[in-house]
Amino acid sequence: MRTPLGRVRNLGSSHSGTSDFWRQRLTAVAMTLLIVPVIVIMLMLIGRNHAGAAQILGSIPIAIILALFLIASAWHMKIGMQIVIEDYVHSETLKLVSVMANNFFCIAVALSSIYAILKLSSGV
Repeated sequence: MRTPLGRVRNLGSSHSGTSDFWRQRLTAVAMTLLIVPVIVIMLMLIGRNHAGAAQILGSIPIAIILALFLIASAWHMKIGMQIVIEDYVHSETLKLVSVMANNFFCIAVALSSIYAILKLSSGV
């Protein structure tokens, strides 16, 4: 038996909402800083054949920049979709399933993208 005030003190929105807010802003800043090098890399790929693109993408600094951008993007996507799901899905079961599916999808996107970058950068 808990009073409404007791529930509010222990489970208020500031316990988790603030950290999600700041994480999403952090990933947005990271993507903003990394978008310029990513655009430069994409411009370098224009007009290249497969061998030329593989040579450019095989560079370790370029692979690191792309991997950091993809990690920040996937994390930003996960947080944003989780907030939308938590705000607009009202069934607790559907909310839980949706958040789990969102987590698995974002992890799959990040891992497959990083695998592709590592495969290109290793020259295989």
